[in-house]
Amino acid sequence: MNTNLLILPIIMPLITAIVLLFFWFRPNRQKYISLVGHILSVLVAIPIFLEAMKGTILTMAVGNWAAPFGIVYVCDAFSGALVLLTSLVGLAVGIYSNAAIQSKRASYGYFPLVHFLLMGLYGSFLAGDIFNLYVWFEVIIIASFVLITLGGEKAQLEGAVKYVTMNLLASVIFLTGIAVLYGILGTLNLADLSLKVSESPHRALINATAILFLVGFGIKSAIFPLYFWLPDSYHTPPTPISAIFGGLLTKVGVYALIRIFSLLFIGDPFIRDLLSWIAVLTMISGAFGAIVSYNLRKIFSYLIVSHIGFMIAGLALFSPIAIAGAAYYMMHDIIAKTNLFLVGGTIYKIKGQLHIDRVKGLFSQYPYLSIVFALAMFSVVGTPPLSGFWPKIMLLKGSFAMDNMWIIVGILLATFLTLWAMVRIWSKSFWSTEANEEKTTGRYQEMTTSQRRLLIGPILFLLAISLFLGFGAGYVSQMCSLIADQLMDSDTYVNAVLGITNLPEIQN
Repeated sequence: MNTNLLILPIIMPLITAIVLLFFWFRPNRQKYISLVGHILSVLVAIPIFLEAMKGTILTMAVGNWAAPFGIVYVCDAFSGALVLLTSLVGLAVGIYSNAAIQSKRASYGYFPLVHFLLMGLYGSFLAGDIFNLYVWFEVIIIASFVLITLGGEKAQLEGAVKYVTMNLLASVIFLTGIAVLYGILGTLNLADLSLKVSESPHRALINATAILFLVGFGIKSAIFPLYFWLPDSYHTPPTPISAIFGGLLTKVGVYALIRIFSLLFIGDPFIRDLLSWIAVLTMISGAFGAIVSYNLRKIFSYLIVSHIGFMIAGLALFSPIAIAGAAYYMMHDIIAKTNLFLVGGTIYKIKGQLHIDRVKGLFSQYPYLSIVFALAMFSVVGTPPLSGFWPKIMLLKGSFAMDNMWIIVGILLATFLTLWAMVRIWSKSFWSTEANEEKTTGRYQEMTTSQRRLLIGPILFLLAISLFLGFGAGYVSQMCSLIADQLMDSDTYVNAVLGITNLPEIQN
């Protein structure tokens, strides 16, 4: 495969966004152009993913400036899987947007902004140097801030202030960490940093830098105790925006944590112990937030927080099965959380509100639709054999192998509380009848058949992917084992980027 094609996942949404700008006052045309762009992004991502799954680490030096002096893009199995999942989520949300986004909101630039956001996500997953990763993070922040305020409603503006304030703070901390690391080691290339960190005598200063990165990425990932901004922000924008935020944005922070800490910092016992406690507290605090909330989107937002803890737990354990479990859980969570927000948006279209005590009788009115919703919701719990079950088993095995009882307790308790939250939603909103209750009506009945299909189609599409992740656990586990092997063997990554065959031993 020509490695120059590695830039295509970034170029495709950029070109689509630029084309969409020429149709600013034609929102209906924008819908079709945007959909074509999403389809092309999927077609570009598939061959890159298939090549990465062969165990090949693809690299591309921009302008033929060899690493570590020039900008380099790198795609291993982890990046390849996330690029493909991002394109699939983008396609699903793009289809849903054609029915859910009104022409007035589309005229504010919704469709080009979504593609700019996706461009930032692809760039983050493929970045091979730490400053380039920072630049793509800023692209994501700019696009997401405009999306979260699109329409200018009061709740959106309140959520946007919290969102942008915390993310700008995270960016400042991230940039400070980059500056300190560059001052110590004189390089920004991740592979070169991996070599030089292992040789540096300034361990105390490097560990202090690791804390800066942990705080910076921790804010973006919404880990404990830095998560409070997320439930107050993600429930405010329209459903497609909430869905892409819930499925992908926090995962970029987790990806950055796993990528950078596996290459640079994970060898320090203090860092691993700290990550363990953060993982457990994130799981439990997010789950408790879900069971005391009554707004569907707020419940889903707290579950995002809780389940970020599972991925951080895999990084803290840093064994082959635990890292594979973290990668598996991230794939499951990207699909499941996106689908959860689409389900919530469709319920809002049907009932006109999201308070679980006021949304009644869904199962009696829409039995088949409710079964689809139930499968989407209970895949989040990890009900066997759905997609959330297998990565939890892998993480539990990793925890037992490392004799980390606190992570075991955290996983089990968070799983129980997630089940409680989902059963609570089902019993109140689906199973309960509307007798003696005030009826509420949304826009679902007013929609045409084609518009309803555009709402339900993406949910079925993502549900099919989620079912594959569950019933195809054998194949997915092999894929995640490859990801774990590459993440734990820094030499493979360094050799692919720098072309060094005789590497000094890198202490992870």
